[in-house]
Amino acid sequence: MFGEGHPLPDPGPIKARVRRQGQKRAFVFAGVERTPIVTEAVANVFRAHAPDDVQLFPVTVDGEAESFFIVNAARVLDCIDETNCREIQCYAEDDPFPEYAGQFRWINGLRIDSAKTEGAHIFRLKKFKIAFIVSEDIKNALEGVGNLGVSFERVTEAPDLH
Repeated sequence: MFGEGHPLPDPGPIKARVRRQGQKRAFVFAGVERTPIVTEAVANVFRAHAPDDVQLFPVTVDGEAESFFIVNAARVLDCIDETNCREIQCYAEDDPFPEYAGQFRWINGLRIDSAKTEGAHIFRLKKFKIAFIVSEDIKNALEGVGNLGVSFERVTEAPDLH
């Protein structure tokens, strides 16, 4: 539910566990790479720079005393620039997942039309919700936190969104 890109009611207490031990990171994706879980420092970036674009839900991580949050991007925008994407793989009509008909299975070289982003700093894409899009300002602020478990890929020609 945290990867759908729409506002959610408060889900109440949430617990998560670490599936694979490794270096602690300030920003990771869980649940088939769709649920962003972040530290307090990253949550503060979202609070300061994009309070209307996200919801932050506290999550207890087993074995951790630190505060963590699930980030729910509360907006979905129809702004994929299909012409300029390198490759788009669509779900077929006879796909085993009929609920995904009309959506994209994968996009290589994703490009979006920044004129259609409606000023949003954080959002999901209408036909490709796995993508978690952030503005250049958010990217820079997140990089200032450091120790991220994510990387950024430019999705516009102009230097404004990643």
